Amino acid sequence: MRASVMRRFPRQLPSFTRSGLRPALALAIAAAMVVPLLTAPAAARGPENISDVAEQVIDAVVNISTKQSVDISKGTMPQLPPGSPFEDFFEEFFKNRRGGPGGPGATPSPRRVNSLGSGFIIDESGLVVTNNHVIADADEVSVILNDGATLKAEVVGRDTKTDLALLRVKPEKPLKAVKFGDSDTLRLGEWVVAIGNPFSLGGTVTAGIVSARNRDINSGPYDNYIQTDASINRGNSGGPLFNLKGEVIGVNTAIISPSGGSIGIGFAVPAKTALAVIDQLQQFGETRRGWLGVRIQQVTDEIAESLSIKPPRGALIAGIDDKGPAKPAGIEPGDVVIQFDGKPIKEMRDLPKIVAETAVGKDVEVIVVRKGKETKLTVKLGRLEDGEKQAALATKKDAAPEEKTTVRKALGLDLANLTADLRKKHKVRDSVKGVLITGVEANSAAAEKRLVPGMVITEVQQEPVATAAELQSRIERLKKDGRKAVVLLVVNADGDPSFVALALQ
Repeated sequence: MRASVMRRFPRQLPSFTRSGLRPALALAIAAAMVVPLLTAPAAARGPENISDVAEQVIDAVVNISTKQSVDISKGTMPQLPPGSPFEDFFEEFFKNRRGGPGGPGATPSPRRVNSLGSGFIIDESGLVVTNNHVIADADEVSVILNDGATLKAEVVGRDTKTDLALLRVKPEKPLKAVKFGDSDTLRLGEWVVAIGNPFSLGGTVTAGIVSARNRDINSGPYDNYIQTDASINRGNSGGPLFNLKGEVIGVNTAIISPSGGSIGIGFAVPAKTALAVIDQLQQFGETRRGWLGVRIQQVTDEIAESLSIKPPRGALIAGIDDKGPAKPAGIEPGDVVIQFDGKPIKEMRDLPKIVAETAVGKDVEVIVVRKGKETKLTVKLGRLEDGEKQAALATKKDAAPEEKTTVRKALGLDLANLTADLRKKHKVRDSVKGVLITGVEANSAAAEKRLVPGMVITEVQQEPVATAAELQSRIERLKKDGRKAVVLLVVNADGDPSFVALALQ
């Protein structure tokens, strides 16, 4: 091959010799010029062992077939989770249905719907991983092996927060299984292989690179997706993302696409996250996450300056659950968590993930910044699922003593003391104590921060405030002290607290 290519450059060799180079050296230089031409096409095709990986793991990748009974007698399209395999069917059905929803031709009886997704076998005895939304609301679930055999599946457990589900089938002989790899060692630009069932075509192999790690797509509290440009389409959901060792380093879950087809932006749940969830589903049939019992928000530059946190980092505690583990541990609203169980909290979304991964009942050291000083606390973690049940059964507290109405102005806000009439008018919960916002000046900083009438200011600079006059006095004092901003703890009509920083100058 090299000799044939070299013959394409017969006129170049004399030019080398004329310049004083020996013929042998000239030949070596010419050969060096040819090498990139020979290697470039292979590099463009990607690593040659992609075929080996595909052959090695293909039998462990399965199709997930689901059946669902849907009542369409009312003629309305059912609400489905984003990316659900049923989505395309219903959209097409209602689009082409003569007479439209509820019109002539409407079928009064339930309709049986079939759909296909993807999954992969992690144990030769018959454990299969897929996405929760692939099997959501399904009456029957079946696993279709690569050789075409169909096995009825039972749901071992599911987790809506990470969109993962674990199935079990009972095969007549051991199945081909794959293992999870270490997703933490993934590098940007590393080659990966996706295998799944796009558009119900059957097992399909695509390859690409890792485009990004730790992506937050606002789909849940534990977002840390792997982003890849390997083609992932509808039907790939629940399928595996492999490294070139044949290890599962992600579970394909979501795509960004205006058309439903791949545009090179796909997301997979990292193996580290998936493995922890799958282990719990296999052991307990449900998840058992750590629970701190706090509401948090991002530490912005303004809030960091007001709370003397340099550089800006951590998770700001906006509220405390009265029945949660944080309260008896001494954690307070306004604290900024910068370290949890020995792990640094660089930004707000780090805390929920680390807490969830920590064992229930463990005594954990927490470092917070409180009024500019670091404080160490110890908290005994509860269980998130128990906390969610408690929140659903929470009741209102007794009403607070009434205050006489006093109207004041500060920071572009009209402020009033809370009274029974104002509570009723603005639907403020009895448990909320503070100063009511009755008006917001247009184009003010308060309006830009989305403060609206009906919200209640409960703290100023991490200190409780009870009356409008007291709040106004504190603002004036902060201005005299040369402070550039003030941090307010504000509660909305639903009782949800958040910190808001407003400029004073």
